[in-house]
Amino acid sequence: MRSHYRATLLASLLALVCAGVLWAAYDWFQGRYLRAFSEHTALFSGDPLRLPDHLAGPGAIRLVHFWDPACPCNVGNQQHLTELVERYVPHGVEFYAVQRPGSHGQLPATLSSLETIDVLPGSEQIPASPAVAIWDRNGRLAYFGPYSEGLTCNSSNSFIEPILQALNEGREVSATHTLAVGCYCPWPVVPTS
Repeated sequence: MRSHYRATLLASLLALVCAGVLWAAYDWFQGRYLRAFSEHTALFSGDPLRLPDHLAGPGAIRLVHFWDPACPCNVGNQQHLTELVERYVPHGVEFYAVQRPGSHGQLPATLSSLETIDVLPGSEQIPASPAVAIWDRNGRLAYFGPYSEGLTCNSSNSFIEPILQALNEGREVSATHTLAVGCYCPWPVVPTS
């Protein structure tokens, strides 16, 4: 009877230690890799945005991607942006990128085809990133805002595909003021001196 009691006690202690180790591993993983999604509301207004002189005016549809290498929200839209490039470059859409001033980093290799714009007039006033601005074939700003609402971005919840589709079909779009809730990082104004 005593040996049965010891075996049960040993099995119970072993199960308790295993449960503790599993809990510690879960807690470590959650603290290191999982971040709580905090909804941020951002008001995007495209009024101050202007294409640089060499890109302004009539031409192709131009999409400008605003990003900050330190922003964890970029990860959620980079695959989607890669899909947009693959889908719309054959339709003549040109893709550009503006990196937050003062930040360091580079886009993944799948987005290396995006031409970098060092200075986009008005970009110092955007509220958050990731963001996107789309100019139509006449050189007018058609859309400025986020890729989507929510934590992640893909073709099922994106605002971008319908805009590009409408512009490709020659329809006019005017959506330069957007209020959205999602994963955004502030785009701080860098003082010039």
